[in-house]
Amino acid sequence: MSIFEQTRAAFALPEGIIYLDGNSLGPLPKAAEARTASLLRDEWGTQLIRGWNTCGWMAQPDKTGDRIARLIGAAPGTVAVGDTLSIKVHQALHAALQLQPDRREILTCSGNFPSDIYIAEGLIETLGGGYTLKIAAPEEVASAMSAKTAVLMLTEVDYRTGRLHDMPTLTGQAHAKGITTVWDLAHSTGAIPVDLEGADADFAVGCTYKYLNGGPGAPAFIYAKPELAERIMPSLPGWLGHAAPFAFEESYRPGPGLTRMRVGTPPIIALAALETALDIFEQTDMATIRARSITLSERFIKGVEATAPALRLVSPRDPKARGSQVSFAFKEGYSAMQALIARGVIGDFRAPDIMRFGFAPLYNTEAEIDRAVDHITEVITQNLWQAPEYQIRHAVT
Repeated sequence: MSIFEQTRAAFALPEGIIYLDGNSLGPLPKAAEARTASLLRDEWGTQLIRGWNTCGWMAQPDKTGDRIARLIGAAPGTVAVGDTLSIKVHQALHAALQLQPDRREILTCSGNFPSDIYIAEGLIETLGGGYTLKIAAPEEVASAMSAKTAVLMLTEVDYRTGRLHDMPTLTGQAHAKGITTVWDLAHSTGAIPVDLEGADADFAVGCTYKYLNGGPGAPAFIYAKPELAERIMPSLPGWLGHAAPFAFEESYRPGPGLTRMRVGTPPIIALAALETALDIFEQTDMATIRARSITLSERFIKGVEATAPALRLVSPRDPKARGSQVSFAFKEGYSAMQALIARGVIGDFRAPDIMRFGFAPLYNTEAEIDRAVDHITEVITQNLWQAPEYQIRHAVT
């Protein structure tokens, strides 16, 4: 049995479903059910509040952070897990601005995830002091940097098109102009090799429910370059980020290093599920996953373009310039995606006309890609998307 046959067998994949939406929510690791049941029964159920000590719950975010660090080219002790991605974006951006007291511009690009932009807008409103947000086209980020720029905040992989920013090059260009960097790895972690140390990135954040398969609402993570962690004060000084939480001091003292970025109570049940997903990643490495991803995505593009020319590729043609997703534009993309989902091919839609398909080599196969192409061909060439039931808009697209 090959490595990817073994990893595929580790997931609970519904019969008859071709799942190409792991870039939005990964599938259930089979081991997660038993692990969380064991935690509920044998830890919470018997230890009650003692579990924080007897079961090591309080240390779990740091242990999980070290496992994620291995996947993103970071050293142990530089990744903290917990809270949501929006909170971690807020923390990282605020921390980066602290390091640039004489600059007032946040630079991002139009391919950034909207939530990150909303966080920046809210932070600007809160801070006052003349801060501004500059949004450039993805290909114009380098030329948009200036002596006014305090922070470059980018999502490494564009959530709509899969376009991949060159992290090492842009980080180097930013540093040459005295700019601090914040990278959002939501569509990178578990999908493509990331080397934060090699790129000399300052801050990074990411989620664990997409390619890491941690489950809906799984906790986010934050990274800070070690030499920066001691220089920042968290924007959300939570109790568990205090140097001595159980001293119950009236004033906040930041914990050492990145522990100061811990805010709320660790989500122990969610962390247990995430741990089972990280176990699967330890059967292979990111370079092997990346090579397999390119093979699958190239096969998919070739098949779709040959049989459904009405779909227009909006992802970069060069596989090295995109993440692990492929996006096609189609005017009736929402209805077409609903028709595909009804046939068991699950991708998703992003306004105004983007049909997204994610490729996760841990469980996707060539045979699935070929069957998905066949379904897409039928839905598009036979206008099956025109059926009334596929015109109904759901809350989540």
